Amino acid sequence: MYETNYPNKRFKHTIQFLEKHISHSEKILDLGVVNPFTKIMQKHGYDVINTKGEDLDINTSTIENSNVDVTTAFEIFEHLLSPFTVLQSIKTSKLVASVPLNLWFSSAYRSKTDMLDRHYHEFEDWQFDWLLEKAGWKILDREKWTNPTKKIGIRPMLRWFTPRYYIVYAERI
Repeated sequence: MYETNYPNKRFKHTIQFLEKHISHSEKILDLGVVNPFTKIMQKHGYDVINTKGEDLDINTSTIENSNVDVTTAFEIFEHLLSPFTVLQSIKTSKLVASVPLNLWFSSAYRSKTDMLDRHYHEFEDWQFDWLLEKAGWKILDREKWTNPTKKIGIRPMLRWFTPRYYIVYAERI
């Protein structure tokens, strides 16, 4: 049932993990603006709404006032100065979230052209687990995967063996 032409491995793993834990009858608030993965979730039968692009470090009203069953956050927490505040503001009892993992052989991502497209945090799995637990979430499932490239070199070779993405399913304690 899964398309073989996903833009990348991350989307394939993410939708499989989401379908493992979240029913298609549950309404989802996806943190972040509408993006290519929003369309993939909708194509797979999910009812998804997104936040509107507000600065979630400052304004969590959309999260607090949403009437949904599940919150998803795919590669957004690394862009926030205070992901703890956002995690605490979530009113749903279910959370599916993914983050890029810190790679010891590569510096944190920072766009040279977009001031907002930067990673303030690239987590190790235990750091993200601790953040979630401290914000009142219990992790019930987790997965990691690599992000290989077809480039030549030492760092591209390391990407074949070193996990880059980490996804969790958690419920409010």
